[in-house]
Amino acid sequence: MGVLPVPVEVRAILLDIEGTTTPIAFVQETLFPYIKDNVKEYLRAHWEEEECQQDIGLLRKQAQEDSSLDGAVPIPLESGNGEEELERVIQAVVDNVHWQMSLDRKTTALKQLQGHMWRAAYATGHVKGEIFEDVVPAIRKWREAGMKVYIYSSGSIEAQKLLFGYSTEGDILELFDGHFDTKIGPKVESESYRRIAASIGCATNNILFLTDVPQEANAAEEADTHVAVVIRPGNAGLTDDEKSYYSLISSFTELFLPSST
Repeated sequence: MGVLPVPVEVRAILLDIEGTTTPIAFVQETLFPYIKDNVKEYLRAHWEEEECQQDIGLLRKQAQEDSSLDGAVPIPLESGNGEEELERVIQAVVDNVHWQMSLDRKTTALKQLQGHMWRAAYATGHVKGEIFEDVVPAIRKWREAGMKVYIYSSGSIEAQKLLFGYSTEGDILELFDGHFDTKIGPKVESESYRRIAASIGCATNNILFLTDVPQEANAAEEADTHVAVVIRPGNAGLTDDEKSYYSLISSFTELFLPSST
């Protein structure tokens, strides 16, 4: 794919995570299976804690909203009738989480519980965030050249900070000037990129967005944001039209900054 010159007006680089800084396999084969395999044990260990009860409350509310959906799993209230009832409620929460994850849902309730479980997993060393080896050296060079670097991911900001704070490269949070998640808007809507530009304090064409998802790239382009699509092992394939239309890179080292001359 060679070298991709970065437009001279670009002042900030906005990075997707999954399939861009981090292998898709890490998310699909490590992070999500960790939730499925450990959610019951986590709930039993933390059930009495206020944070866990808040998580359960959100999941219960979401289950009520989902009650008309096919296969939805209700979460009953506790009446305080002993261990057997508690186990039934915990199992209902586990089944609800598994159901939501089987549909790849991104509800706030699910993401909040996942974030708290991942926080515990990272802190105890059970999980380390995987980063492609070209990422950290490239970001250091961009920052030396005066670039700002931001993250925009569908995962919560807390989950983003855990991944980069407990990564295979150590704590690399200092490399990022800010984080955005879907609270600023969906990644496939152009307005989200306008909001990010306003938050950063620049024009949309001062930003270069790196993502592996053409629909996201298209939305960013509609907002007049510069885009490159990242080709990584395990990423979904691109159509011939997408390959010919988008600027493509397979490593962050392929970006050439004018200020680095």
